[in-house]
Amino acid sequence: MYLRLVIAALSQHKHYFTTRTSEVVFARYLDGRSGAGNEKVEGLTPREREIVQLLAEGKGNKQAATVLGISAKTVETHRATIMRKLRVGSFAELVRYAVRSRIVTA
Repeated sequence: MYLRLVIAALSQHKHYFTTRTSEVVFARYLDGRSGAGNEKVEGLTPREREIVQLLAEGKGNKQAATVLGISAKTVETHRATIMRKLRVGSFAELVRYAVRSRIVTA
């Protein structure tokens, strides 16, 4: 029975997860929505959190630099460090992280 379900799903180019796998994935999804996972936020310095907030609010590097009284190059350096610390590969992921972590609101 189980094997037949797997084959049917895969033949239709669909994913198939065991019940246990589905439970784990769903639980992690809910943890992300509830604000859990904020342990990464604690790994950021206060300045890095400010930069994440400004960038996620739509400010560019130059605008964030002006607000904080630092150079645009310093903002770029912080941004690279933040993305490395958070293990995110794109600006969109950084914004999603900021919203999930409640650094900014959607």
